[in-house]
Amino acid sequence: MHLNRIDLNLFVVLDAIYSEGGITPAAKKLHLTQPAISHALGRLREMFGDPLFEREGRTMVPTPLARRMIEPLRRTLRSLEITLNEVSQFDPATSDKRFTVAVRDVLESTLLPAFMQRVTQRAPKIEIAVVRANRRDLESELAMGTIDAAMDVPLPLSDQVHRQRVALDPLMVVARQSHPRVTRRKLSLVTYLQQDHILVSSRRSGPGLEDVELSRQGLQRRIRLRCQHYFSACRVVSQTDLILTMPGSYARVASRFFDNQVLPLPFPMPAMDAYLYWHANADTEPANRWLREQLMAAFTQEMITKPA
Repeated sequence: MHLNRIDLNLFVVLDAIYSEGGITPAAKKLHLTQPAISHALGRLREMFGDPLFEREGRTMVPTPLARRMIEPLRRTLRSLEITLNEVSQFDPATSDKRFTVAVRDVLESTLLPAFMQRVTQRAPKIEIAVVRANRRDLESELAMGTIDAAMDVPLPLSDQVHRQRVALDPLMVVARQSHPRVTRRKLSLVTYLQQDHILVSSRRSGPGLEDVELSRQGLQRRIRLRCQHYFSACRVVSQTDLILTMPGSYARVASRFFDNQVLPLPFPMPAMDAYLYWHANADTEPANRWLREQLMAAFTQEMITKPA
């Protein structure tokens, strides 16, 4: 199979069908008609002598050949895109590029308002998709360009993933305004341990970081509720005597909705690090560099201008 006989646009279609799970969403993503996508898929099937996708209900399921091809294909398309971007100018004021950023939910609420304010002012046609990535797949997704950048806690990624620390976020304690034992005066460790607590975690079991630190001191707190999201936990705090330990930046955001108290943690605890991640192959790409600048500036603005 010779490259001079291949229309490279067909591989863009293959990638779109694979990622979107069907012809109709692939057509929408690529701004093409459904017949055009179907015709391209027909050419691909003829080229490889394989159906590549088979319908199961409303979803197009990739064949083993398509699954084997997709990662090398995406790496190749990503390299070609980066090469083309590096030799061309990126103008955010006129670009209609779509960026995909992986952000954990606790950072999303803190970051997005300032970030989108910057993007809408400077790049009126650019689209942003904020997603949650599986941490085990993050490096490969950054390499393939399915994710342009990510913000998360410190992760054990290879040197091919560049990173920059964006914040040191201290843990704070949240309690309702009329809590009978917690006031805006300094919260003591004894009072902290006497309360019923909420632990927010995506895991079904296991201690939080604050519990690990307490156990080192031979101490233990009482967890009455374990839930998945800080926002729902803050709402519970506003209507009960349970208290919550959470990152300070998000605590300040949520307190505006529920008027909860936000107090310093009454024992020493390392601040929560947040890092910006991007792949080495996108380090000098103008569009990716612009995206990282906006993310960094937005996070800095949020951390500096929002008082406790």
